[in-house]
Amino acid sequence: MTFLGKIMAVLALVALASCGGPSSGPAVMAGQGSGPQFGDSAPHPWIGGHPYDHPVHGIDISRWQGDVDWNRVRGSGISFAFIKATEGGDHADPNFQRYWRQAGQARVPRGAYHYFYFCRSGAEQAAWFIKNVPRERGAMPPVLDLEWTASKTCPHRPASHEVLREAKIFKDILHQYYGQRPIIYTTVDFYRDNNLGSWPEEFWLRSVAGHPRITYPGQRYSFWQYTGTGIVPGIGGNVDLNVFAGSPAQWRAWLSRRLQ
Repeated sequence: MTFLGKIMAVLALVALASCGGPSSGPAVMAGQGSGPQFGDSAPHPWIGGHPYDHPVHGIDISRWQGDVDWNRVRGSGISFAFIKATEGGDHADPNFQRYWRQAGQARVPRGAYHYFYFCRSGAEQAAWFIKNVPRERGAMPPVLDLEWTASKTCPHRPASHEVLREAKIFKDILHQYYGQRPIIYTTVDFYRDNNLGSWPEEFWLRSVAGHPRITYPGQRYSFWQYTGTGIVPGIGGNVDLNVFAGSPAQWRAWLSRRLQ
């Protein structure tokens, strides 16, 4: 085991000791795996801090992860999963329903995310998401993925006021339907270009080279996506890894407050 792996294993054991036995509800709390067994196929030095001192780690996945052994994923120390459900107004991830069902059976807390397109209205995209994602007790809040799309069918980059207007319509509709305010996932350039720091929303921030305190100065966040080259038992190939910005006790409190 590497030195980094030893540090992460110790942190996981601390989290495990603080969490008690399995929950009887639909979600599993942090640290109920056997300890972090995951890593990164392309590690690098971090600027301004690193994610490895965070005890609560999770994944986000889409069809590209193929078959997933969710019990192995949970046993590796993964505490949550965000699963791609939809994008635009007419595309659904072909693995979403299977992942959603299997993650639930493995008692991994999971939420669904929508990849926003700028060639469809916010209302139209919200209706498509609702058509594909169940309103289910015990699920994590839905996620709105806001980033500039590299799409041949939708190369449009609207003005900031248009982006914020349509995204607000989308998240307001989901809030009303699912009973929880959506989490906003974003990237450094999109955040900057559209002044997302002005939004009083809960954020999931992508930053794969430096700590969010450097790349998003002053921005509060709940989740940090720190690599796209993670390695997790039960998943073939690379996968996105994330951390929750808090302790195991804060994670349990977050789940209690934010589950549907």
